[in-house]
Amino acid sequence: MTNKWALVLGASSGFGGAASVGLAKAGYNILGVHLDRQATIPNAEKVKADVESAGVKAVFYNVNAADASKRKEILDEFKKNFAGDKINVLVHSLAFGTLKPFIAKNPNDCISPAQMSMTLDVMAHTIIYWTQSLVQKELLSDGGRIFGLTSAGGQTVIPSYGAVSAAKATLESHIRYLAVELGVMKVTANAIMAGVTDTAALRKIPGNEDMIEAAAMKNPHGRLTTPEEVADAIVLLCDEKASWISGNVIGVDGAEYIVNHINQKICRPIK
Repeated sequence: MTNKWALVLGASSGFGGAASVGLAKAGYNILGVHLDRQATIPNAEKVKADVESAGVKAVFYNVNAADASKRKEILDEFKKNFAGDKINVLVHSLAFGTLKPFIAKNPNDCISPAQMSMTLDVMAHTIIYWTQSLVQKELLSDGGRIFGLTSAGGQTVIPSYGAVSAAKATLESHIRYLAVELGVMKVTANAIMAGVTDTAALRKIPGNEDMIEAAAMKNPHGRLTTPEEVADAIVLLCDEKASWISGNVIGVDGAEYIVNHINQKICRPIK
């Protein structure tokens, strides 16, 4: 499997970082795209080192994944440097959006058109643009896998999460269309709906501490989901035996989402 590649968007932390390491351990070389400032560069360097320690190649770019010129540059370099190799897995785990309410009397306190467009473009539309480029450059492998990271927030209401919620719902729609349009290539596309996970992205959401407490209380396992558990599910779905699973929103949350009661602890000893 030394010539198999996974392209991970958002590769330096959270689900993208865990997926990079998990796929590397499964034998995939990693083409990672991330956007980090100086303070968080060590996170990307650690993920890259962990990937390399699995004995595979790690090619990482610290650029804006929503920049069309950077997308072209990365894929052109890949095609030049690894002629004949294909991208077998695409993981979209970009978490960069504006967290503001829709409605406020002061225009500065609510989301603007530019912020709305940016959030949907980065967190949803980029999965389409990267897939288009992979197909047009003949880099997407037949029988490949596409994964978009979504959340329960795409189907529910969380304060100040409206634009991100819209992006997640849009991402799920994009996944359905990719599953159908790429079926002729035997490529599968699925959205992974992780449970509440204590990541840097979650910590930016207003009221995140309450979300963490409520999730731990309602989850039948009595704890939060981990990025590694989500990565394990992605690796599992890359198996050839998962070739007929496509176009779905797949929960990886220990049954957290289906539990409605959050005012009392669900996880109790079995009598």
